[in-house]
Amino acid sequence: MDEIVVKNLSFSYDKSHPVLSDVSFVVPRGSHISIVGHNGSGKSTLAKLLIGLLERDGGDIFINDLPLNEKTINEIRSMMCLVFQNPDNQFIGSTVEDDIAFGLENRQIPHSEMKRIIATFADEVGMGKYLNKEPSMLSGGQKQRVAIAGALALSPKIIIFDEATSMLDPNGKLEIINIIKKMREQNPELTIISITHDIEEAFLSDEVIVLSQGKIVLSGRPNEVFSKREVLSKYRLDMPFILDLKAQLNTIDISIPISEDIDQVVEAICQSK
Repeated sequence: MDEIVVKNLSFSYDKSHPVLSDVSFVVPRGSHISIVGHNGSGKSTLAKLLIGLLERDGGDIFINDLPLNEKTINEIRSMMCLVFQNPDNQFIGSTVEDDIAFGLENRQIPHSEMKRIIATFADEVGMGKYLNKEPSMLSGGQKQRVAIAGALALSPKIIIFDEATSMLDPNGKLEIINIIKKMREQNPELTIISITHDIEEAFLSDEVIVLSQGKIVLSGRPNEVFSKREVLSKYRLDMPFILDLKAQLNTIDISIPISEDIDQVVEAICQSK
């Protein structure tokens, strides 16, 4: 079943310079889709349109078979969560526990049940022992983990990560990527959209959509999309390291499998000697 259907979507901030033009795509339930593109391609605008933070100029958006409009906006937002680029912009509470509780309080969850939910999802993202910490005392990766815990606590059907790893160091980025993997394993029905310019992150998704100047210029499985070096170069995107390595090794007659697991790649290289 399709969780998200976008048809002929268009949007402009000033009504004269289009940011998105005739964008159409489908996101199956339980899938992980990455939307990539250089700065100004329309990625973050698309995320805001999907959750109803901006009003589209044309086209249709369906979430779980519901058309996105004024009558359905509240019901649709109850199904979705948006994790922003800068976790500091999301913190409301004075402690980690208060912050995770914020969305639950808005939904009037009983306090006794709230404590259990907070503990469960804080543990799930590895932040259980930080519940009494002030957010300002956390690292960037830890802050983003708290933001994800707050989203998961609301039991959404869809989570949108809007450049959620772009401000993190490599360790923080790896933490978030591993949490996304864990989320998918624990909840196969959860639909994830990653708005990102990080090619390595996008390579781990089920499908990649490439945006340029507000239009979809390429889409498909990561192996297919990221193997087109000349096309990627045209849109100012790099090949993922693992595919670039494979291409370079092929020039010296070493064939390796396409895999995000670097240990498998190293093993294949050793066996080829």
